[in-house]
Amino acid sequence: MIVCSCNALSHRDIEIAIHNGASRPAEIYSARKCKAKCGNCVPGIVCLLRSALQKTQAEQAQLNAA
Repeated sequence: MIVCSCNALSHRDIEIAIHNGASRPAEIYSARKCKAKCGNCVPGIVCLLRSALQKTQAEQAQLNAA
């Protein structure tokens, strides 16, 4: 799914950037060598970023509990 039409940034691009250590929207754009243009995608990127970080934290908690 395309999240940012200005930069043709897909949800997969965002997931890859997060997997590679991005933790802020600017880092996600930087990973694709682009930047926000109109800004309509920022809320979607923030939502995907939060979901991914929460998932990572939950996985870490499970590993620590085991």
